[in-house]
Amino acid sequence: MQEIRWLISASYFIAAILFILGLKKMSSPVTARKGIVWAGLGMVLATLVTFLTPGMPTGNIVLMTIAIAIGGSIAWVSGKKVAMTDMPQMVAIYNGMGGGAAAGIAAVEFARGHMAGTMLFTLATLGALIGSVSFSGSCVAFAKLQGLMKKAYRLPAQNTVNIALALVTLGLGIAIVWLGQAASPDPIHDLLFGKGPLAVPPWLLVGFFICALALGVVVTLPIGGADMPVVISLFNAFTGLAVGFEGYVMGNPALIIAGIVVGAAGTLLTQLMAKAMNRPITNILFQPISGEAQASGTVNGTMKEVSALDAAAMMHYANKVIIIPGYGMAVAGAQHKVREMTEWLENAGVDVRFAIHPVAGRMPGHMNVLLAEAGVPYDKIFDLEEINSDFNQADIALVIGANDVVNPVARTDKASPIYGMPILNADYASQVIVVKRGQGAGYSGIENALFYMENCRMLYGSAQKVIADVIQNLKTME
Repeated sequence: MQEIRWLISASYFIAAILFILGLKKMSSPVTARKGIVWAGLGMVLATLVTFLTPGMPTGNIVLMTIAIAIGGSIAWVSGKKVAMTDMPQMVAIYNGMGGGAAAGIAAVEFARGHMAGTMLFTLATLGALIGSVSFSGSCVAFAKLQGLMKKAYRLPAQNTVNIALALVTLGLGIAIVWLGQAASPDPIHDLLFGKGPLAVPPWLLVGFFICALALGVVVTLPIGGADMPVVISLFNAFTGLAVGFEGYVMGNPALIIAGIVVGAAGTLLTQLMAKAMNRPITNILFQPISGEAQASGTVNGTMKEVSALDAAAMMHYANKVIIIPGYGMAVAGAQHKVREMTEWLENAGVDVRFAIHPVAGRMPGHMNVLLAEAGVPYDKIFDLEEINSDFNQADIALVIGANDVVNPVARTDKASPIYGMPILNADYASQVIVVKRGQGAGYSGIENALFYMENCRMLYGSAQKVIADVIQNLKTME
């Protein structure tokens, strides 16, 4: 028996090391795939040794096996079939499942009534609260990204509702901790409820979970596409924290370490992305850019159209071209055509680079994933800080489906919701070509002053078709 416990503990320790090393390797595109494999092996190891837990009922083993078979099959099939353009919503819903699982663990522990002590009840309640918010919020994010929810919804007195619901949920959580602790030294508690172990009323637990789930929905409803990458990252951090708390409640070191690693990484990523937007987390949650925002003043000038032939000629005879991909490229599935166009330009002697804004797309690293999947070399992909100084020397800045991340009003218009947000300096290039489906504003609802500048030309149409036309014209210039 002691040997088995030692084996389980050692296996959890090895799994934890694999988690950490895997996360470290995920920090670079070159080693990211190995990092995923390492972290996956750690999770497989932690799962398998859990079956060796002494005294585990046979019924539990059967249920665990069935659950793993069902969940694993669904994940395998959906993972194989999902398009790269649909990856953000897949990340959102899988992240939500993690939060929901943590909340489910807490619910089971409450129902079993085996917990003793204020600490365990507090951590179980916090895990249940954070996990429930992450689950329901991630489901709303999935619905938005999948197109099931076409717009952001803002309730009357939205922030008041948010705060009131949060206070009610927190109050119910405090009541659960107070009523559920095994023994209380508080004389008022003993006077009102008596001494000794106290069962938590089922209505209190149900009310707590309903309020926590509703809080996640209400907070996420008004958030638009412009803020979605930060929200997904935030919910990822929530899920990690919830898993870590429930790991402590269950006495499972693997869950504790995995939760802490995910929670810490998600928190840091959320802070970095919020900084990239120059918006504190509180603004994203309580003053979201919902798609109805407008910059102050009127944009002067007119949009000037360019043909695919002229765009091809401009880039063919350029020395340096910087490509800025955005969500429009993802929606059109144009990443492979963009890579093909890049090869034709490089064969003509053009220096081609890619500029990635931290919040481009609908999830952290969305554009990096798409470009990597299309086979664009890693050494041609640069972050905002690495490439912004290069735009002054660029002949062409090619913007493909991006909007707010290249909007100059972020530098000049203090009334704009994106004022102060670091942007890619596309307007500093000698010429700018913007591939766009139409003349509408971006997800933030802000008119883009770049599109009206003298050095900017608009190339209208779906990104995949437009880039294919550019490639055909480039072939004639060989």
